[in-house]
This record gives sequence, structure tokens and C-alpha cells, in this order.
Amino acid sequence: MAMVSLLTKSAITKGRDEVYVMAVPLRATKGPAQLLMSTAYSLNLWDLHHFMVLVKPSSPPPPSQALVFDFQPKDPENIYVALDVIAGRSVPGVLLVRKLRELPRSKCWYVGSPNVDAIDVACEFNKSWKTDLRVGHHDCRDYTNGLIEYLTGQKDVLECLRRSNGGLG
Repeated sequence: MAMVSLLTKSAITKGRDEVYVMAVPLRATKGPAQLLMSTAYSLNLWDLHHFMVLVKPSSPPPPSQALVFDFQPKDPENIYVALDVIAGRSVPGVLLVRKLRELPRSKCWYVGSPNVDAIDVACEFNKSWKTDLRVGHHDCRDYTNGLIEYLTGQKDVLECLRRSNGGLG
């Protein structure tokens, strides 16, 4: 199994898109559930993170701007969705693509620079992704691993990240 490259900025290939994995707290209903998820995130509990793929293009939009590719429940803060997720049932999912002004300073890992236009390839990948979400079987981890492999050839990127330096930074 290939290892994830945790390279410095100077080692990144110039003139090519950059692909990253990033982690954020799981979203939950407001109140105690949301507080629990934020606490778990701050304690670096790997299994209670939401993972996404970030692409920083080498050409327009401006190099300082990145796109985040994400798969999550259609209504992640709905208590009934949360109950279905806990029960292991499938829920409607949604693929999101959002702009980000800059790379996060933590919990964001460089994976590689593909030889293709990463944004076009990620959009192509999204066209074939089934949006029924089932935690542990077809969720943000599967999406992130699948999209990273499609873009860079790196398999099981999240497991590699978990093993390297405790996986979180």
C-alpha cells in the first residue's frame, strides 16, 4: 500500500492542481448533540470526523481559491435523520461543491497532484456517485477514499492518514 505524502509546500509540484483531504466536526442538531460532536473533534477522535476532498487548482479560479467536494446527509441537523443514521438505515445524501478562500491551517493533508484537471475529474466522479448515504457502508469516508483514488491513484487514504503520526494534525 502506498503511503500518503505529507509534503511541505516547496515539495508540491508547481503548475498542477493540488489534492488534499480535510476533516471537520460532524454536524448534528443544535444543543447537546452539536456540543458532543465539537468536543469529539477537538479531542481528535478520528471516527467522529467528517472527511472531504479539497482541490486547489493551479489555474483560474485564482490559486488562492480551492473547491471542497463533500458527501453528507441531505439534512444533517435533522433529528430524524440522526436517528436513522444511528439505527444504520440509509438516508438521502447530497454531493456538495463549495468554494474555499484558503487551505485550513489544521486537519488538512496534502495527498498529491494529479496529471489531469482535478476539478473536471472530480465532477465526473460525482456523476456516478450514488447518493443514498449509510454510515459505515456508503458515507463521507467511502466518498473521500473513492474520490482520492480516482484523482491520484492513492488507495485507502484515510487509513494511511490515520496510521501516520496519529492521523490528525
